[in-house]
Amino acid sequence: MRCSLLVLLAALLTACDGVGGGGVMMQGKPAPVVRTKTLQDVGGDLAKITSYRYPDPRMYQISFDEALKRHKPLVVEFATPGHCTQCDKQLQLLKEMLNKYEGKVLFLHMDQYYNPEAYDAFQVRGEPWTFVINAQGVVEVVYPGRILYQEIDPVLARLTSGKG
Repeated sequence: MRCSLLVLLAALLTACDGVGGGGVMMQGKPAPVVRTKTLQDVGGDLAKITSYRYPDPRMYQISFDEALKRHKPLVVEFATPGHCTQCDKQLQLLKEMLNKYEGKVLFLHMDQYYNPEAYDAFQVRGEPWTFVINAQGVVEVVYPGRILYQEIDPVLARLTSGKG
């Protein structure tokens, strides 16, 4: 049983592009403060901030450090669709969540090509990774690898209900 659990844990940490790193250790701790590029920083050119084919400009309006100051729940997606096929599907899901929680939750997309400093600050290795941060700036949940709607929706519902 113990061996099976270790094998399962190892498989989870090495899924999609060798997901691993220290980011999972951030759960329950304050999110690192890091300045990230915004759409304004790149003159409004989405191609200079993401390799995603169908980007949603709402995910690139504010820097991560500024998002923390707004004291709202925050979802930060680390995904580089230019070299990660799972990342494309992940960003499609996050756009759906953005439509559902717009105004209540901030959503930011970090592409490794354009915001490598964020990858370093969050200790992300491989992708996709999703960090859900509460209104107090504490990392609530870390998802290394792809997530499902059924996994993230209850967390966001709880964070926006005023019950946690």
